[in-house]
Amino acid sequence: MSNKDIAYFWNLKNFKPNQKQENAILHVDGPLFLTAGPGSGKTRVLLWRTVNLIVFHNIEPKRIFLATFTEKAAHQLKDGLRSLLGLITNETGVPYDISGMSIGTVHSICQDILVDRDRCFSDERSNSPILLDSLSQYFKIYRRGYWRELLNAGGYMTSEDIEKNEENAQREINNYFDGKDFYSRHYAANNLIAIFNRFSEENLNPNEVKTSDEVLQKILKMYDFYCKTHREGKIETVDFSLLQQRAFNKIKDYKKSCDVYDHIIVDEYQDTNAIQEQIYFELAKKCKNICVVGDDDQALYRFRGATVENLVEFEDRCQKYLGLKPTRIDLDTNYRSKKNIVKFYTDFIEQSDWSKPKGEGYYRVHDKNIMPFNQEDFPAIVTTDRNSQTDVFAQVAQFIYDLREQDKIEDYNQVAFLFPSLSFRGVKNTAVERFENALNNLGIQVFAPRAGRILDIQESIDVFGLMFHILGRPSHQGNVSGGLQDFRMWQIRAMTRAEQLMAQDSFLKEYVEDRQKEIEGMLSDYEALMKVINKKKWKLNKPLQLDMMRDLASASGLSSKCKATLQKRAFLDLLKKRQQAKQPVSLAYVVNRVTSADWSVLDIFYQINGFKHFQEMYQLAEEGIDEGPVCNLGLITQYLARFMEEYSAIITASFLSDRKFANTFVGSYLYAIYRLGESEYEDADDPFPKGRVPFLTIHQSKGLEFPYVVMGNLNKIDRAADIKEIIVRDLLEKEGEPLDKISHFDNMRMFYVALSRAKQMTLLPQWKGQRQSQAFKNMFKANDFPKLDDLDFNAIPQIALDEEDLGKSYSYTADYLNYQQCPRKYMVFKKYGFIPSRSQTMFFGSLVHQTIEDLHHLLIANRKKEIA
Repeated sequence: MSNKDIAYFWNLKNFKPNQKQENAILHVDGPLFLTAGPGSGKTRVLLWRTVNLIVFHNIEPKRIFLATFTEKAAHQLKDGLRSLLGLITNETGVPYDISGMSIGTVHSICQDILVDRDRCFSDERSNSPILLDSLSQYFKIYRRGYWRELLNAGGYMTSEDIEKNEENAQREINNYFDGKDFYSRHYAANNLIAIFNRFSEENLNPNEVKTSDEVLQKILKMYDFYCKTHREGKIETVDFSLLQQRAFNKIKDYKKSCDVYDHIIVDEYQDTNAIQEQIYFELAKKCKNICVVGDDDQALYRFRGATVENLVEFEDRCQKYLGLKPTRIDLDTNYRSKKNIVKFYTDFIEQSDWSKPKGEGYYRVHDKNIMPFNQEDFPAIVTTDRNSQTDVFAQVAQFIYDLREQDKIEDYNQVAFLFPSLSFRGVKNTAVERFENALNNLGIQVFAPRAGRILDIQESIDVFGLMFHILGRPSHQGNVSGGLQDFRMWQIRAMTRAEQLMAQDSFLKEYVEDRQKEIEGMLSDYEALMKVINKKKWKLNKPLQLDMMRDLASASGLSSKCKATLQKRAFLDLLKKRQQAKQPVSLAYVVNRVTSADWSVLDIFYQINGFKHFQEMYQLAEEGIDEGPVCNLGLITQYLARFMEEYSAIITASFLSDRKFANTFVGSYLYAIYRLGESEYEDADDPFPKGRVPFLTIHQSKGLEFPYVVMGNLNKIDRAADIKEIIVRDLLEKEGEPLDKISHFDNMRMFYVALSRAKQMTLLPQWKGQRQSQAFKNMFKANDFPKLDDLDFNAIPQIALDEEDLGKSYSYTADYLNYQQCPRKYMVFKKYGFIPSRSQTMFFGSLVHQTIEDLHHLLIANRKKEIA
């Protein structure tokens, strides 16, 4: 290392840390407790502190554990660290390699702990577990075969009437958790998933806890069964919560685990859960160098098992587990927001009484003193007169329109509407819908990724409607529940919309008809082959005998294509080799092979996206006018890819026959997506498409900032403590925040997060009949905030689009070469998260030039004209 100190590199990056930031960066030995208020530059501090350890204290990167909460934050840390180390290398010539560093989300690091030989905490390499995300976990538990095994483990299958046992069990589970007499397996599965995850996060052993509650006894037995049945052959499958439990057990079992890391650094510590805290302290047991960063006032994830006490009581717990009191440094200067915004949210959080009884302390870190860096006395907190809801929403929409028209903002995505929630069971909340209508009336589009179901957006209706025409849908008969009836109506809307699109584009119509004929041919061949098989009384699951091929190829009514495939020498040679190797294929394999489609559901997606209606969406995104539709199309590819993973990547005639494919794809998979209210798009680099106003839940807005924020709802009802919290506390005899105050505390923290997002202005609309939480009533009563009508528009400064200055690394092969090959391909796959398929080449060719399919249809059309 040269004689250049860290201050030299701060200067190169135009970074001037305040004294507390500098103290945090330069702290090396012993536990460190960083309270980090909104906009306090904690990411920069973490990056520079890590750089200081690596560059100026010769700590090997692989001996640093740096965990954060989200994938987005993890990408930001990795890119920022590579950028800063690259800068230093350019100046000093000393290279730094962080490829072996434990940096990412705690879940990704736990995966490394389980499988990476350098950090596997054992002397043998383990098989990598298959990680089930929330959707995969749902499908695992919901599938009827496993579901019945689960209920049997809980003692519910008490008679021979399996369906009656199942219904009784579901009613009991739903009544226990929701207090409602639902027979729905969907709700029962979600209830069990929630409590199972909580048990895993608490590292609860179902065989070591006691309860007299008979229903809870059954649930514990089911959880025990669930934990022991996470295997597919030799490969273990784990959900996110079990993954952490497995990692902790491996750490505990390995005597040298405390020698692996020299520094444990954890971001967003207020969002950690019980098992994560145990992991961190176990790893830091020897080095004592644990640094935690967080803000208890921004704790939002109790519903995921997060325990805010981990941060609030960190000093005491550090003393308990490590025998040392940590150095505490408060990062308390807000560089993000105007002075009046900071004053509002700091005053707001004080509207509640956070003190513990008998003067024993506080339920939050109460002695923080957050100060704004910006001292400009700007009207940053603005409200409206209490007019009718319609007038207020129109006034807010007009204000946003004027901001863009008068160049006060460069794009509508610089204004965010924040809500406690956007929908309930896939249906938009009233305020969300009316704010959206008010904006739409002025030609302003919104992007509301959680304001409804992904299947209800126009792009989904367009795509799936065309797919239903090609692949079919279930045959619906009889009376059904209201939810299923709504789903059926959605299918009809999609089919009708597809008919409109085909009427507008004859080439699209011809494409659909071609695919329909292809499927008809596949099914005809399948029926012809099955007639021979049934006549011969052959078993599909039995090994193929080569002499069967002659009879199959001679089947009556077989297409020339299928017959040619059955007689193809290369195919026959393959079958002979398999037989000679004593690994013969089954008869079913041959039938499926010769009657399968040469495309998947993802292929169909890309093929139909080559037509004019969809091409226009990509054009809008490429020109930076409106990225919303393409974002949604990207999400659709992710769900289609998930279907192929969960069920089948290949479409065979066997799968299509008797509507099996339609029942699986539509009646099972898409119906689950519909009921779960699945709707989410988040880009790690640019989460909000250009040209649209983002409507976000406050949870989504965590860690983000916007020039302008509109609070769409100032009310959140305080509710009784969640039953899962009560169960866990009773079973483990845990203490925590008072059960009767949990909901209130969480609501206050949620609004605190929302109120600290804005840089320039927070708008608090009020209207007649509006409900407000008591803290907001107190704030309006104690302050006379300026009204929207009274603002001097000329005094509002222009706000440019933000540019990330923490640094970003690019791969020559993955980024530049892909961009050179096809800029639009780079845009779609790299930026919008599209999942590729075999058809992507044709898809992008069709977007830039005429597709081969278009040329084919054009030639046919010209020939018809010549004949006429």
